Amino acid sequence: MKKLGSSGLDRRTFLTGVATAGLAAISSSAWADDPAINDILASPRRGNWDDQFDARSSAHAKVASFQPIASPETVSFIQAAINTYSQIVANGGWPNVPINTKLQLGVVDPSIPALRKRLMVSGDLSESAGLSTSFDTYVDAAVKRFQARHGLPADGVMGQFTIAALNIPANIRLGQLQTNLERVRTLAAANQGSRYVMVNIPAAQIEAVEGGRVVQRHTAIVGKIDRQTPILDSKISEVILNPYWTAPKSIIQKDIIPLMRKDPTYLTRNKIRLFNEQKQEVPPESVDWNTDDAVKLMFRQDPGKINAMSSTKINFANPYAVYMHDTPQQGNFNKLMRFDSSGCVRVQNVRDLNVWLLRNTAGWDRQTMDATIKSGVNTPIAVADPVPLHFVYVSAWSTGDGVVQLRDDIYERDGQQALSIGTNT
Repeated sequence: MKKLGSSGLDRRTFLTGVATAGLAAISSSAWADDPAINDILASPRRGNWDDQFDARSSAHAKVASFQPIASPETVSFIQAAINTYSQIVANGGWPNVPINTKLQLGVVDPSIPALRKRLMVSGDLSESAGLSTSFDTYVDAAVKRFQARHGLPADGVMGQFTIAALNIPANIRLGQLQTNLERVRTLAAANQGSRYVMVNIPAAQIEAVEGGRVVQRHTAIVGKIDRQTPILDSKISEVILNPYWTAPKSIIQKDIIPLMRKDPTYLTRNKIRLFNEQKQEVPPESVDWNTDDAVKLMFRQDPGKINAMSSTKINFANPYAVYMHDTPQQGNFNKLMRFDSSGCVRVQNVRDLNVWLLRNTAGWDRQTMDATIKSGVNTPIAVADPVPLHFVYVSAWSTGDGVVQLRDDIYERDGQQALSIGTNT
């Protein structure tokens, strides 16, 4: 038998040729007279899904970055983004996407060419993907990238907030970048220190930064529109494990008194005790809940799993009586709109942040902290080296590589109503 190599053919070429020839023979003979196969081959949907599987839906992962918002690099990247968006606006912006049906992977719809064009203009979809009417793997990956850049769940489904974000005009997004450039420039010019925590309110996100790099990033829940989280600068000075929760007067008046009028057992069930100015405990049944007299009392919840702060309270000096804390309602971190507190900041995976904050505080490793929390004993811990803390309002920034991060202007501080999607829905 003659070797393949002696005729100039390699094994791969030979096998490829055999396979191609075999398929051609099959399609021209055995299947040629089969009506069912002919219907499949002639189907207008055939090939819509681009049988290249390199358009992976994990493309949105490239949006993530270890770059802090408060950095000179971010300033430079925002300036580059402004140049890009200025050109987009000069070229007429991006098209409005009229979507009247649920779009997701596998759907064919006349609105998809406009969606493709919109994603191409913003750099989320390659122009080589074309303008077909199919929501294929390329569009799916592009939508997920767009969603990740806008702080939306990267699920590829065209929901209400994704559509609203898509249809904000390019000139308004340009203005948002220009507004936030000044905010970030101010932050970057300040001496943040080598180690600090930054809470970005519109992003409902926390960065723990060390050596110019984000070492931890935490999902947060921040203040409601009518109980806004303030902008502030302070230092984290204390971590309390198994904290008591003392209700602020605003919550007593707006929430607890109305609840007690409906359900007199509310305080007892939630292990909230009342104390007068002499620090004497007051029975709930002795209070006239039809008045607001109860605001004169201290409402203190015992430590435990149902405590409003759960395992942790993080203290820092500020005139607003706000703090950071854990929560027993962990499912709320999965919400799309995480503006649900009374001004304080809830922290997901707070124990990781605790360990980082207490790293230089003797005797507080993760194991000791977990054991203390399990004990249920109220334990205040002074941070040996107080960590700078900044609550900021940055709704647009860039981390380079064409990634422009945009968020809902939930507190309407950017000057354009169209940017306040969550506020106006």
